[in-house]
Amino acid sequence: MKQVAGYVTRKSMLYVTGVEYGNYTMNHVQGCAHGCLYPCYAFMMKKRFGQVSSYEEWLKPYLVSNTLELLDSEIPRLKDKIESVHLCFTTDPFMYEYDEIAEMSIAAIRKLNSAGIKCTVLTKGVLPNSLAALSPENEYGITLVSLDEGFRKEIEPFSAPYGERIDALRSLHALGCRTWVSVEPYPTPNIIQQDLGKILEAVKFTGRIIFGRTNYSKRVSSYVGHKKFYADAAREVINFCNERGITYHIKKGTAK
Repeated sequence: MKQVAGYVTRKSMLYVTGVEYGNYTMNHVQGCAHGCLYPCYAFMMKKRFGQVSSYEEWLKPYLVSNTLELLDSEIPRLKDKIESVHLCFTTDPFMYEYDEIAEMSIAAIRKLNSAGIKCTVLTKGVLPNSLAALSPENEYGITLVSLDEGFRKEIEPFSAPYGERIDALRSLHALGCRTWVSVEPYPTPNIIQQDLGKILEAVKFTGRIIFGRTNYSKRVSSYVGHKKFYADAAREVINFCNERGITYHIKKGTAK
């Protein structure tokens, strides 16, 4: 197992967010060892505002050591405003092979659940079966934009292999958990030639699928016909989900 680079403290933890996963979010890790190269919006923003100086620095995760203490102080004040809390928006709560981060994530979810607060989780790591012992209202998700391991090593170089992500999600689903899959940021054919249908089939057991385009990429914007490509792909996702009774969400800006 890998060790975090160190520890930091913060003055606050829970904050309002506009993402569809929940109206509040928390980021109890600084940086992300997965090193995604879509490009990664979180890394771009942290670098832009001087919170990290380089990609190499971003790859070294620091755990927020006072996470649970902050939750103890913030939950009583905010719980009536919170619909759900998303883990995480600018990092990964189950960073691949970082047990200490996973343990803190589980402790945070347990603390939020004990106050009657639902949590949603999204990871490119491996979701542990122990999550099944927490609130049945929680929702656990993985990001899956391909099944090609060569592509993963190129674009998500230090994340969990796709097969491990899917197997862990399927295991939680079999244990009765609510599961979902984020097929975002989905790449255009000039980046990788692949069959979207095969990706959807691999996660047909899940309860919800979110689909979205790749943003902030010159490779995508330079691809002739990218708007039609995403419109057709979104239609394929919708048809697939409707035929199987899976709920879905097409991210804003993906297709009209």
